Amino acid sequence: MDQPIKVFQDAVKRIADQWVGDGLPSREGLDKAAHELVRIRERYFLSGIWRTQPCMVTATLDDGLGQGLAIIEKFSDVIGIRLIRLGLMQTPEEVIDACQQHQPDFLGMTILQFDTEEDLLFIGKRLPRHTRIIAGGPVFNGNSGFAERTGTHFAAKNVADFLLFMLTLATENGR
Repeated sequence: MDQPIKVFQDAVKRIADQWVGDGLPSREGLDKAAHELVRIRERYFLSGIWRTQPCMVTATLDDGLGQGLAIIEKFSDVIGIRLIRLGLMQTPEEVIDACQQHQPDFLGMTILQFDTEEDLLFIGKRLPRHTRIIAGGPVFNGNSGFAERTGTHFAAKNVADFLLFMLTLATENGR
């Protein structure tokens, strides 16, 4: 593995592990950590934790504020995921169309309400085969079977969980 990529991966892991142990910092603390990681990434002229930059489409179905999505988008950008931001309150058809058009590696979503289960299942059945749904939100914490029922590949508890999952993919796949 390229040493600079390993250095950057280790820095991301160190921050995520700290958050798992100590809890997430304030929004200001998250922004400071993102800035620190960007400085490391730029010092080594890296695009991120990946050798081959993946793509993620992001959206919400039922979230009009998007605070969680904004944090995931920020850290996705920091770790080198190319983002296509659809925005808040998207219809299932808009999400499917974007995924069919852009063929992303990941579909990143925040889900707040249980009444989106059918919509998320509908989306999952119509995504490109290689696209993985990475989602977060209270429905996943409140109902352990929600992710499996909806075809969600990974339900992140928070941004630290998301970062550790992405690090695992980047290092296991040699991306």
